[in-house]
Amino acid sequence: MRLATWNVNSIRTRVERVTDWLARADVDVLAMQETKCTDAQFPALAFEALGYEIAHVGYNQWNGVAIASRVGLDEVSIGFDGQPGFGKDGAAPEAEARALGFESINADLIYGLPMQTPETFQRTLAQISRLRPDRIALYAYAHLPERFKPQRRIHAQDLPPAASKLAMLDDALKALMHAGYDYVGMDHFALPDDALAVAKRQGRLHRNFQGYSTQPDCDLIALGVSAIGRIGATYSQNAKTMEEYCDALDQGHLPIVRGLALTRDDMLRRAVIMALMCQGNLQFESINVAWLIDFKTYFAGEMQTLEEMQNQGLVELSPTGIQVTAMGWFFVRGVAMVFDRYLQMDRNRTRFSKII
Repeated sequence: MRLATWNVNSIRTRVERVTDWLARADVDVLAMQETKCTDAQFPALAFEALGYEIAHVGYNQWNGVAIASRVGLDEVSIGFDGQPGFGKDGAAPEAEARALGFESINADLIYGLPMQTPETFQRTLAQISRLRPDRIALYAYAHLPERFKPQRRIHAQDLPPAASKLAMLDDALKALMHAGYDYVGMDHFALPDDALAVAKRQGRLHRNFQGYSTQPDCDLIALGVSAIGRIGATYSQNAKTMEEYCDALDQGHLPIVRGLALTRDDMLRRAVIMALMCQGNLQFESINVAWLIDFKTYFAGEMQTLEEMQNQGLVELSPTGIQVTAMGWFFVRGVAMVFDRYLQMDRNRTRFSKII
């Protein structure tokens, strides 16, 4: 399969250039950024004439992204900011995606945004319940102005306090459960008949950089600025600025700026973490046989921490394994963190992976 990405900087002015290149390049999937048009203005017919399916999200002359694929599109993800009026407009892309035959629609919700309150977030939850997407990802806003320059325009005093964020999370859990969603785990919800919820019940759940998935473990190709890829026992990240990214490509190089080759310990810990995050259960014998270790000896320190979590009702420890409890499943990220050696060595990194 051949994949490509293109910052088109206004698709309406460059549609002929893009489609001419597609006809010559024999590309299966093209990801486009900066389309700078609404969905109605996107020149989909020009791509469909070449045998491509199109998924586009754009609301005005700024930004906008699209995917052109000739190998099919099964899922679409819609960002949901909960701003006034979005419920009315947000129904349009959701209905259009249904009409186009997408098998699964995902919506992303963020709580803890500047000026957000439990009351405004309840309106957002009511809107999303009416739209009823197949999957919902619920994320806490991470305020990191020292890392992300645009966030420096946000005043810290405008962020909701911890008590309000906890109230929003509690409201979201209650509202989504009441609406009939299954809690898949780690911020993800799905309708009972969605493939993700079915995979959870059948023990076939997987996880990658984008969250939970029904797809088995596989290599991931990173396309675009700051994207993270995984090939074999390695991870790599692309340049974080468009200038660096394009410069590397112009020189005929992959735009990778850093990477990590996993050690045996890294891969062992990944297997343990994935078992806990995806299945909520780990059997010592399966790890012992696969990695030729004695689990309780190798992870003696981690087992002591889990004993504390057992006292809190988050896990159940037995002579044969670890079982995450029903309550612990809502905090499974914290259970998995116990086995993250890098996180334990640098506690400052917990700011990127806060449980709430």
